[in-house]
Parts: sequence; C-alpha cells; structure tokens
Amino acid sequence: MKLNEHNYFVRDLGRDYPIAVKAEGSWIWDEAGNKYLDACAGANVSGIGHGRAEVAECMMRQAKEIAYVPPLHFLNRPAIELSEKLIEMAPKGFSRVMLLSGGSEAMENAFKIARQFHVYNGSPSKYRIISRWQSFHGNTLMADSVSGKTNRRTVQMPMLTNVPHIVPACCYRCAFEKTYPQCGIMCAKDLERLMIQEGPEYIAAFTSETIVGAAAAAVTPVKEYYPMIRDICDKHNVLWIADEVMTGMGRTGKFAAIEHWGVIPDLIVMAKGLSSGYAPLAAILIKDEIFEVFRKGGHPYVGGHTYNAHPVTAAVGLAVLDYIKKHDLMSQARLKEPILSSGLKAIAKKAPIVGDVRGKGLMWGMEFVRDRKTKQPFEPNEKVFHRVVSKALSEGIVVYPVNGCVDGVKGDGILICPPLTITEEEIGFLIQKLEKTLIEISQELGIRA
Repeated sequence: MKLNEHNYFVRDLGRDYPIAVKAEGSWIWDEAGNKYLDACAGANVSGIGHGRAEVAECMMRQAKEIAYVPPLHFLNRPAIELSEKLIEMAPKGFSRVMLLSGGSEAMENAFKIARQFHVYNGSPSKYRIISRWQSFHGNTLMADSVSGKTNRRTVQMPMLTNVPHIVPACCYRCAFEKTYPQCGIMCAKDLERLMIQEGPEYIAAFTSETIVGAAAAAVTPVKEYYPMIRDICDKHNVLWIADEVMTGMGRTGKFAAIEHWGVIPDLIVMAKGLSSGYAPLAAILIKDEIFEVFRKGGHPYVGGHTYNAHPVTAAVGLAVLDYIKKHDLMSQARLKEPILSSGLKAIAKKAPIVGDVRGKGLMWGMEFVRDRKTKQPFEPNEKVFHRVVSKALSEGIVVYPVNGCVDGVKGDGILICPPLTITEEEIGFLIQKLEKTLIEISQELGIRA
C-alpha cells in the first residue's frame, strides 16, 4: 500500500508496504495473494511460528476470565505461574521475574534495578552503564543511549545520556587488527580498561547482547569472551545485564544463549520469542542476591508500568512455553543449525557479495562487502541492505535488514532467524531463494569473486 493511501505513520516513508492478511507456520500471505517464507520470524519474534490456535484460544479464555488488573494492587495467577516456569528454565541463581510489555521497556527497568541495587547495597556512586559499539538495546531514550549504533543515535543525540562503550567482540573486524586466538581476547579486556578509565566506583552495570542482532548481523563472541567479562564485572562490583531479547527462548538451542558460554549474568532480559509475537511481553530475570538486597532492606522498587504482569499476555507466555516444551523446539534449533548454517555458507561460496557468515542455532547473519580480500564495506548511500531485502521479498522470502555493522554508519548485512518450527524443506526453499537473490545482487553491483 502506498503512503498516500492510509493514515499509519510507517517507519520508512520511501517504500510501499504489502498488507499481510494471513500467517501460518513459517508463512505470511498478503492481500494480493502473494506468499512469503518468514525467514526472520518477524524481528526474531515468531519462535513457535504463526497461527497457533492453542495460543489464540488461551488468550480468549483469559480475556473472558480477567483481562486486566492494576499491578499496583493485585497479582494474578498467569503472571505468578509464568514467573515460576521461567525460573525453572533459567540458569541457577535466579529467583524473581519482572514482566513487562517489550524489550526496550525491559532494558530500561534492568538499568533501574542495577542502579537501585547499588544504592541500597552501599555503593550510591555507581550509576553509569557501559555497553559496546555496534549494539542495539532498544528505542527508548536510555536504551538508545546505551545502544552503540551511530546511525540510529545521531538524530536523538542532544537527548541521549553520555554512556561509555567498548569495542565489539567481532573477530571478522577486530578493532585491534589481531587474529584469534593469538589476540589475547583484547575485546574483553577493553571492558576493564574502560572501567578503570571511567572509574569503577561509578559503574553500575555492563550490558551486552549475547549474540548481536540488528546492529551487527549475529556477531558471536569467542568462547573465552564472556567468562572474562564475568570476572571483570565481579572484580569491580559491576552487575552484568545480558540482553537476550533476540537470543532467548531457545533461539540458539538453549533457554538463554549465554548458557553456551558456561557463565551466568546478574540480570537476563527476554522478550520477542517469550510471547512469539502473539502479545507484547518481556521479562527481566533477577538473581537472588540482587532481590535479597531489596527484600532485606525493605526497599520498594522505584518503577513500574500500567501493563506490568498483564494477565492476558502472561497467559500467552505460558501457552508459548508449553508449545516450546511440547514440540521440543530448543532441541529442534540445535538439530537444524547445521542444515541452515551449511546452506548459508554454501551461498557465500557462490555470491561474492558475502564477506562473512556467523551465528548459532537458528540465528544467523551475513555481512556484505565490496571486496572480500580487503573487507571493504559499501557506502551507506548505496543502500545495499535495502536492495537485498527488497529483492528477497520479491523472491518470496522475508529477511531482516542490518546496516551500520562496521562502524555504526557503514556496513550492510541481513539476519536469518526463521521460526524454530521451520522444516528442512522450508530451509531448502530459503537457501534456494536467498542464493538467487545474492548472486543477482552481486552481478548488479559488478562484484566478482
């Protein structure tokens, strides 16, 4: 639909949008009858796939029974039960859950929890958050401040808080021009350097996307990285907030992607796959020692939102968890990983625009370059990511756009993160259409191997 044919304020004013009218499994249909494979699960959202009747029926039942109660005055059973199930599934050490409406909102509250924890625990000078460049943590102002995506920050800059950032944990584009493993994991050591430079007595928390999503096309740190991060945070009495908004709920084959590294953060933020897109829902998992500081001191949490612990969205979360367990979707993500990853790497050998393929489970990214040998990125005005996404859509596959993944301005790529329910046949269709798309784009841009 064209811009002048409706009243909705779309994000991209320069394009027309097809109108989606139906979705089932891994597929979306538009008003014109076109069918698309949802190869990015929305925005890494629809983990259990579209059109699951049991989730819709659960929403209807809950809405009939009790649709809303003010969280200032009441608890409700769906919220209590969802919190219990999340703690059962989480790594050891977590005891409390805060339920919210989305990832940005949840990240904001995670920062507030970290600040209030330090105030109540005898370190009132600790208030600053450290993050990484080429990261994205949400669209609210503090989350924007923490995010390290320059091309999204610039227009908001006068309103943003001054947040220090460390280098990305990206071996493909090492900020120190080193090679793993001889590099000494300097990207992790950069955290301690910055803490000392800024003053550890002022640092409340470090936050990281476990695997970077929209800002860097599934950059996945090496195995030593997060254990080093954990040690640095412990040494300087700094909380570590794991942003698992994209990576949680089985996306990488585990409940939380950080479990692949064998270490435990202090707060885990989840959203997207938690409700699989059936309702706005997010959660903050809180370690017991953090909660105990609030409890023992009798300190109330200063915060809260109208839709905290919403009964209908919590019921959706329960239904989604039941579906994940019933169909063993976390195992499915692990089993399908080699099929998807090998297909994507095979494309890279045929399409010279592909510089790097990276990821884990069913969350993969491709970075596009003009020259593989030099890793030269495209200029932003070439909008290569947009060309790829548009061409892919015309071929019947929906992929997620990534730009600014090199330095926050330059750098094009895509995310491929289909529903966890995707079949081998559907992966084959995805690989076939994506290969055609990237070979044709390579030819159009005059790029040769």
